[in-house]
Amino acid sequence: MDLPPQKPVPTVPDDKTVHAHPLSEPNQQRPNPGPISSDYNLGFTAASLRPELARIVAECYLKNQDWHLAKEWILSSNALQCRTSTSANRLERELRHRLATLTQDQLILLSQATNEDRTAIAWIAALKRIPFAFEFAAEVLRDKLACQDLVLRHSDYEGYVESKKLIHAEIAQLSPLSSGKVRRVLMRMLAEVGLIEKGTALGTIHRPVVSPEVVRAIISDSPHWLAGFLVPDAEIPNF
Repeated sequence: MDLPPQKPVPTVPDDKTVHAHPLSEPNQQRPNPGPISSDYNLGFTAASLRPELARIVAECYLKNQDWHLAKEWILSSNALQCRTSTSANRLERELRHRLATLTQDQLILLSQATNEDRTAIAWIAALKRIPFAFEFAAEVLRDKLACQDLVLRHSDYEGYVESKKLIHAEIAQLSPLSSGKVRRVLMRMLAEVGLIEKGTALGTIHRPVVSPEVVRAIISDSPHWLAGFLVPDAEIPNF
């Protein structure tokens, strides 16, 4: 696909700033969504991965090369098929902020790929936007997989949350209702991308098969993100 040259993107003033995980060291230019926040992002519960909707947002951005214009068209046309304007705004904002962390090649792959690859790219966007999700996959799921302990227990998640509270005060400030929603949406994401399957407790941990196209899209950006697909550190340099 031949795309027009990328134009500078204005910051949308009524939006929250975009958070990209500090492990990202891209080799490709990323569409610039605005200032980067250093906050630990926990406000991601408006959407799980939603790869089909992410594809719509990606296609709209690629057509316009402008996140502001993409936002206006998506909301005015109700492209995400939401019942209320409030839910449309929340869903569009969350998907846009995730996708704005992707490289141009990753966005193109998201717009053109099979459903499995779309889901994998949507997961990459979530990993970049949501350190809480990346660290859970890289620290908890990978470690349990390495120990051949494949059952994800409630205590695993609770222990992870408690350890992060020592570093990120905003986790401790969540209400029980919000904390429960964060857990449910994260578990839904993990199931959607195939990192957990139905089983005992919260599920059975599984290392998904990642297509060569998705691997190339990750490597050309930063191999660190392979950890989010449960690739051990020792294997990452081999890709």
